[in-house]
Amino acid sequence: MSEPRTGSDDPHVVRLLVVDDDPIIRETLHQFLSNEYECDTADRAEQALEILEYQHYDAIITDISMPGVGGLHILKRIQARQLATPVIVISGNGDEFRDLFMEMGAFAYFTKPFRLLELELAVSQAIARHQQLHTGADLNLKE
Repeated sequence: MSEPRTGSDDPHVVRLLVVDDDPIIRETLHQFLSNEYECDTADRAEQALEILEYQHYDAIITDISMPGVGGLHILKRIQARQLATPVIVISGNGDEFRDLFMEMGAFAYFTKPFRLLELELAVSQAIARHQQLHTGADLNLKE
């Protein structure tokens, strides 16, 4: 598990949070995405929710089913705080929850096993959307 980095407040640094209780998936995603982004990990949703109290992310990738609370709580917390952070959901339950999560505002939904390059594309699209929303908000503040 990688501890969140608190030293970088550079607005140009793109930050991701990967939440999965499976250490192989969590570390694979961390290694794969860290080449392009500053990437933190959490091994359970409760830990991710604690991190989100003090750390901002440009996108979050979360598993649905984890011990304790799951990815649904992360998505609900993001929405409750009115954050525009895109949440990408990964699930070992097939498409069973796809419609629910997409209706609740998930940016994308992937079933395990998934292709890393397809997930990477969704991450880059989510980040572009997040940055566009923030740039638009910044422009509105300046007017």
